Amino acid sequence: MKPLNKSIATNLVAIAVIILGFISPILPDLIKSIGFFALSGAVTNWLAIHMLFEKVPYCYGSGVIPDRFEEFKLSIKQLMMQQFFTVNNIEQFIETEEQQGSKMLNLEPFLNAVDYDRIYESLVSSIMDSSFGGMLLMMGGAEALVPLKEPFTEKMKITLVDMIESDRFKAALKEGLDAHRIGVDIIDKIETVIDKRLNELTPQLVKEMVEAIIHEHLGWLVVWGGFFGGLMGVLFAAFV
Repeated sequence: MKPLNKSIATNLVAIAVIILGFISPILPDLIKSIGFFALSGAVTNWLAIHMLFEKVPYCYGSGVIPDRFEEFKLSIKQLMMQQFFTVNNIEQFIETEEQQGSKMLNLEPFLNAVDYDRIYESLVSSIMDSSFGGMLLMMGGAEALVPLKEPFTEKMKITLVDMIESDRFKAALKEGLDAHRIGVDIIDKIETVIDKRLNELTPQLVKEMVEAIIHEHLGWLVVWGGFFGGLMGVLFAAFV
């Protein structure tokens, strides 16, 4: 049931009780008192809810949400930045991801991306340019090293894996990925995005956002206003 339906239903019930009080031969004053007090409680609560979102002529303080538009925007930003996107939260997230990433580090794409042919050619070129070059020419030149190419590649892969999995490499990687510096940078970017979006908001959009969040629950205030108003009517009839 929508909030409007709750309000209408409560008011209609209160009016029905008032009508019943005028036609009932039994305890008419009590029934009318319950009805009038219930209607008063329901209407005043409905009016209070309405005044949150809309200006009512000659009612100071009505339309508080549109009037406090800038304050609502600031509150939204503070809520996001102080409760969710703090430097400490971002640092913890990055450090957790680093720890999980080190356990699930997939080296295969990295190893496949390495140009082993180029490394091998550079090694052969260095040997040929060294003092061993002349000796190697007597044995067939660079072609004599071709049988070593595949074992060299396999050994290079093993060496790279050992280097990457070493504590020294992980420590260097963690130092390079400065969680605090990255966290501050992320916070700055998030704040820029939030500011940009908040600047696009209008008082009407803010009103609709707040209304969509709380209006359904505020509808019950009308129901309870009618209920407790009816109870006050019983007490009024009992002591008058």
